Amino acid sequence: MIINDSMVWQGNEYKLIWHDCGSFDDLPKEKLQQSYGVCFYGGKLLISRGDFGKWNIVGGHIEKGETPEEALVREVVEESNMKVLKQIPIGYQEVFNPNGSSDYQLRSFCIVEPIGKFEKDPAGSVTEIKLIDPKDYKKYFDWGKIGDRIMERAMEIYTK
Repeated sequence: MIINDSMVWQGNEYKLIWHDCGSFDDLPKEKLQQSYGVCFYGGKLLISRGDFGKWNIVGGHIEKGETPEEALVREVVEESNMKVLKQIPIGYQEVFNPNGSSDYQLRSFCIVEPIGKFEKDPAGSVTEIKLIDPKDYKKYFDWGKIGDRIMERAMEIYTK
């Protein structure tokens, strides 16, 4: 499924195109920017509160030399003190920036488990984590049609 949408962030408009997929292997590596996970533990959805006081799923930027999978594993540990047990790609959005360039933001389904108690994100960007009923995600964040598709795909995999 492909979904076209747009968003305004920090006063700039970005065009977004969502693509369902089962692999990130064919995407241009130099354009991969983010890897985020729709993470489940004990039937609950893992969310985190970040810098701007808003709730989000866990993830972040892919560092030089990392695969998207490695970046997500690292980000999950840093932002929640949880370990990724299973990771399945669900899709990506191509983001068209105001300057005309574009990059890719990847989304994966994950099963996680705690390593220990969450105390703090080493980067300081995550201040709190929470496990919620997945059906309640819109009480915490609403990303429109693309966000609904991300959650739908994650729930399809989770219930299989």
